[in-house]
Amino acid sequence: MANAWRRERPSTLLSLQKLRLFFPILLLLLLIIIVVQKSDPNLTQSFSLQTLTPSSPIQPFDCHKCPQASPVFASLVEGVKYPFLYSLSDLGTLPEKPHKNIARMLKGKPFRKPDISVTIQEVLEKMKARGRAGIVVDVGANVGMAAFAASAMGFRVLAFEPVFENLQRICEGIFFNRAESLVTVFAAAASDRLGNITFHKLVGRLDNSAVSETGAKLAFKSNEEVTLQVKSIPLDEVILESEPVLLLKIDVQGWEYHVLKGASKLLSRKQSEAPYLIYEEDERLLQASNSSAQEIKEFLSSVGYSHCTKHGTDSHCKKD
Repeated sequence: MANAWRRERPSTLLSLQKLRLFFPILLLLLLIIIVVQKSDPNLTQSFSLQTLTPSSPIQPFDCHKCPQASPVFASLVEGVKYPFLYSLSDLGTLPEKPHKNIARMLKGKPFRKPDISVTIQEVLEKMKARGRAGIVVDVGANVGMAAFAASAMGFRVLAFEPVFENLQRICEGIFFNRAESLVTVFAAAASDRLGNITFHKLVGRLDNSAVSETGAKLAFKSNEEVTLQVKSIPLDEVILESEPVLLLKIDVQGWEYHVLKGASKLLSRKQSEAPYLIYEEDERLLQASNSSAQEIKEFLSSVGYSHCTKHGTDSHCKKD
């Protein structure tokens, strides 16, 4: 046994020598990972965003558990600097009455670019040029036209959407655009209180759903309307104070004031850290939700947003 031990001992020493040889290589690889993480702000965001959810009252929507629409169809959104794919699962009846966007594509016409996609990319490109890093928050994400416009540029996105059919389209868009590491979805309506809220959805439409019944039917009076109970949550309950936010986009059919109130902490950040704000300002929709454009302006002024400009039905605000 003693002789056997002597025979085995040199091999143990040899393995220790090999370990000493590989140690500097492992140390070098570790240093490279640290340097790359620091040099890529989006990579840093992918780690820091994970800290948003453990203590949050709401967890992200799990797209892997979401029943998939059938059939699945997608088209490239063209005319934007950073193109992305859009799910067209809302097909209508085929072949007698295909979705209008599919009919356009079959005729060789590109998908009509949404104005919000162009706007989001223009705003973010200016911020990118100034070296600012952070996440994008999309409230009233609908089918993801703003969310995917941002993720196509490499930005991380938090998307809030309470309507299940729209969540399906967003999940499909996440898979089509390979954006699972960039887009986090919450099946909830952002508001100024935590709990449940009655939501009004128009049958046969993916847009125009609203907290207010009047607001939901304002543009499409003939469509049947159904009520749903959805989760409501203030943005301040989800977004950590330490998390940098570049842009906050809100399009919620008249519920904008309540969303803004629920983001008081976020909007109260100092000028260099406050997000650029884009929100829909439609007086008829706001009044249907018992608020007004003036009430929003007074609130924004109280948290330091004194400079707002109108772009169609949207208002763009920033701190000077």
